[in-house]
Amino acid sequence: MVDDWGTDRAQPVAVGSPRRATSRAEKNREARRRRRRRMVRGFSLAALIVVVVGAIFVGSRLWHNMFGGVDDYAGGGVDDVVIQIHDGDSTTAIGQTLEDHNVVATSEAFVAAAAGNSAISSIQPGFYKVRTEISASNAVEQLADPQNRVGKLVIAEGRQLDDVADVRTNAVTEGIFTLISRASCVNLNGERRCVDADELREIARTAELSALSVPDWAAEQVEAMGDDHRRLEGLIAPGTWNIDPSASAQDILSRLIADSVKQYEEGGLLETAKTLNMSPYEILTVASLVQREALPQDFAKVARVIYNRLVEYPKLEFDSTVNYPLDRIEVATTDADRAQATPWNTYVREGLPATPIGSPGAEALAAAEHPAQGDWLYFVTIDMQGTTLFTRDFNEHLANIQLAQNNGVLDSAR
Repeated sequence: MVDDWGTDRAQPVAVGSPRRATSRAEKNREARRRRRRRMVRGFSLAALIVVVVGAIFVGSRLWHNMFGGVDDYAGGGVDDVVIQIHDGDSTTAIGQTLEDHNVVATSEAFVAAAAGNSAISSIQPGFYKVRTEISASNAVEQLADPQNRVGKLVIAEGRQLDDVADVRTNAVTEGIFTLISRASCVNLNGERRCVDADELREIARTAELSALSVPDWAAEQVEAMGDDHRRLEGLIAPGTWNIDPSASAQDILSRLIADSVKQYEEGGLLETAKTLNMSPYEILTVASLVQREALPQDFAKVARVIYNRLVEYPKLEFDSTVNYPLDRIEVATTDADRAQATPWNTYVREGLPATPIGSPGAEALAAAEHPAQGDWLYFVTIDMQGTTLFTRDFNEHLANIQLAQNNGVLDSAR
């Protein structure tokens, strides 16, 4: 008869030859061995699953990277944000900056989108406004658009902190504070933000010198000016700078001064000061006078006149030092102007003015560091083309002044 009892039927302990019964201890040991085997098989299966999943993930990433299927955003973006590109940043570094600021989904997507784009490969260091959560190709377009560069500050040689008015033409030359304020402006999500020039002036007047990065070689003279904002004059060098539009007024000034001081020192200012037996601050002040008083072709000669007069005369008597605190440009000054006792007026004050009277350029600074050889004590510009005559003889100087007057140039004796 066919056996159809099913699997639940009780099985005999032994079939065939007689065998001794299994002890309880042996049964327990066998059960433990079976459990261990099941656990080993379970762990092996789990490890196999991890390996397979990992291989699938790596293969997927490799496929995406090889065939352009990297993650990317879509749409017009969420918020405006300002990012910084540093000097020497590679395309990969730029992509990482964009990813860190949530502009693009991945750095890889940006690198792929920027491949072969000359505007990205030659992009200038600075600050750029872009949108968050945009496609990599859109990020490339936004960075390549010069309208999206923000915080670019250009300071011309000879600029002073405050605006200056030309007495003859009424034209206003914007000062460094105004230039910084203008460069700091940026539109973020429809709102225009700027650092106010008056706020910069207030910070220049009140902040601790250490917070403004004022160097040790200028600290004594700056401190002596008390709470006059002009104490920082000359410490911001001319040139092209990048400022962070999102930074505070104090941070902007501190960064500009720190970078300017570094530029001055790398140019050899400290070593030259030792050679000339002067302080770096004094040389910077001389350079500011050279910048204001002469044309480039005469810088070195004017520097020599300054040094000669500092030795032989108690006063420089430069009209530029009279005009400086009056925030104006005027060839000829009046007796009343020259009589005003200010920290800069060298008709009243002996020696150099209390601070530089502007930001000297590299050529003026080089002239102050390496003046021409000569015994001149006077100079005067005699025509509108800028021709300047130098002499040591006072009577000859008076004749030169007369020549300048005959040519319609109003200039004072030096």
